[in-house]
Amino acid sequence: MTDLSTTIAGVRFPSCFMNAAGALCVTRDELVALGKSAAGAIVTKSMTVEARQGNPEPRYYGFPGGSINSMGLPNLGYKAYAELIPELKRFGKPVVASVAGLCEEDFPTIAAAINAAQPDLIEVNLSCPNIPGKPQIGYDPESSERVIKRVRQIITVPMGLKLPPYFDPAHHEAMGKVIGRYGIDFLNMINSVGNGLVVDPEREAVVIKPKGGFGGLGGRLIKPVALANVRAFYKIFQGKIPIIGTGGVMDGVDAFEHLLCGASALQIGTVLVEEGLDVFSRLDKELAEILTRKGYRSVAECRGMLKEL
Repeated sequence: MTDLSTTIAGVRFPSCFMNAAGALCVTRDELVALGKSAAGAIVTKSMTVEARQGNPEPRYYGFPGGSINSMGLPNLGYKAYAELIPELKRFGKPVVASVAGLCEEDFPTIAAAINAAQPDLIEVNLSCPNIPGKPQIGYDPESSERVIKRVRQIITVPMGLKLPPYFDPAHHEAMGKVIGRYGIDFLNMINSVGNGLVVDPEREAVVIKPKGGFGGLGGRLIKPVALANVRAFYKIFQGKIPIIGTGGVMDGVDAFEHLLCGASALQIGTVLVEEGLDVFSRLDKELAEILTRKGYRSVAECRGMLKEL
């Protein structure tokens, strides 16, 4: 029997697959549905201080090979998620609270309240790519360090960072140095590849409304970028910090590639939105078949086993 469970920061996940923050996880009903599904965890929407409606619609568009979105962080506000966390923990799988902020000052406020609600893990999102006029904190090592330093003093449950895609080894190294100073328990990479543009040639128009059609790209077309970031940080930390691989996981083969590059678990976004909650059972089956065929008995056995030429 192939073991698809995984452990991150001492927390056991019954399956290595879970939703990415933002995918079918905004409302109480959506979060409860994740609890009842085959997902290995319940990941909340990245939360802000106040509830947000998000950007105007249409703000998500799926196309062959991927998706584009500019959601604008629609969420219930951190107080609502703090109240929901005890209920969600009853499903017997880890609850991962994703903490965001529209400015640096928001992060400590949210982190304190969510930590008090005791989710199993807290993911500090440094990579919200679709707030008009707001740069991503994760692209500025100094801003990132200020936020990490403040929330690290507050958060007592296992704490991780959700990172944007980096495109140069110098950026991997700069963020690696920051991360290495603060005892981070896990990393999640990558968030959407920001500021893509999809055009409908028939209508001669963009496909989403916010920001003139610019938005974050997801799905299979971003997998090479995601794999590169997983591999880079796996090597920087010599496999000592667990990594959740996010980006381009559409089937079992994609998941296996992430594991080979060094991921301990996988989050899914585009394929979850497109297929719905049954996708978790499909992915479990497909990954188990691949691991069995390859002679691996568990997710842990193939982690980081990528050969270099």
